[in-house]
Amino acid sequence: MGLMTIGAFARAARLTPKALRLYDQVGLLVPAAVDPESGYRLYDPAQLPVARLVAQLRRLGMPLATIRVVCGLEPAAAAEAVTAYWRQVSADTAARARIATLLVDHLSEGGATMSDPNPTVAVRCAAGCDTGLVRDSNEDTAYAGERLLAVADGMRGPGGAAASAAAVDALKPLAFTDVPAADLLAMLAGAVSDADRAVQGLATDTDQPVTTLTALLLSGSRLALVHVGDTRAYLLRGGELSLLTQDHTWVQAQVDQGRLDRDQAATHPQRAVLVRALGGGRQVEADLALRTALPGDRYLLCSDGLSAVVDRADLGSALAATDDPGDTVRALIGLARAEGAPDNIACVVADVVAV
Repeated sequence: MGLMTIGAFARAARLTPKALRLYDQVGLLVPAAVDPESGYRLYDPAQLPVARLVAQLRRLGMPLATIRVVCGLEPAAAAEAVTAYWRQVSADTAARARIATLLVDHLSEGGATMSDPNPTVAVRCAAGCDTGLVRDSNEDTAYAGERLLAVADGMRGPGGAAASAAAVDALKPLAFTDVPAADLLAMLAGAVSDADRAVQGLATDTDQPVTTLTALLLSGSRLALVHVGDTRAYLLRGGELSLLTQDHTWVQAQVDQGRLDRDQAATHPQRAVLVRALGGGRQVEADLALRTALPGDRYLLCSDGLSAVVDRADLGSALAATDDPGDTVRALIGLARAEGAPDNIACVVADVVAV
């Protein structure tokens, strides 16, 4: 079979001539020949498989630059690339769906902004870090400010400390931002993306650090929560301690799928293996939530250097035992050290108070 006109080729490839002209201009699908007199593009039938692949990838919404990369790969590698792309699309869609749900809830409550000129609550807080009894350096970061509370646990080599600090630093500008609640969640998601890029930028030829991140941002009477990894957020309300986050670990995924029970998970040798972390090389999905801050609430953010060695009942007792956040932070670190403190310990304790 000879060369095909652009019209015939477009019909066979399920594309339009306009699309083919665009793909020629960007170097994605170049004609086999161009008539020197008429300028008509002519295509070889052997180009049809690539053209059909391009058409299918465009229907997925894949950007042209990514399609160019996929088309240059061997089939197995191309399949992996498409899988990775669609996984990210699914994650992005889920994140947008959560924000949309929160926006609907927010508007249903009357659409009050986060920039309440007369906020009814504030926080009294304290933060602390401890190297522990086994590690020779600290890679955790704990931060407690008037509006931002954050804990990050860095790992994978000497860049871990810089990674955890970079993650928290990426959120600090939000403490000076007054926006509607739903907008704040979108801004938090953007700040996490900035943090992810900052951590990836710390990579060396031999080391790619990663970090977890769990943070609360207060504005008015609202608390926005962002979470990636296995650092945790707890709430003590009315004497009852609740876990607000879910660990992004391989073991937790096995529990969710019914393959492990919680007792098996607690002692599993891979219990610290993360499936989500900042800096891991793939755009990360953060968990986002919006809460109402009530006077009397006490929040705890901590790294697994505390939560993995001190049981939940003892955490609750320590949180309820003293009123001063600084004393409570010291008590919690003391509990971890009493259990051998095999890892760095970072924690933030914050009390919501009426003003």
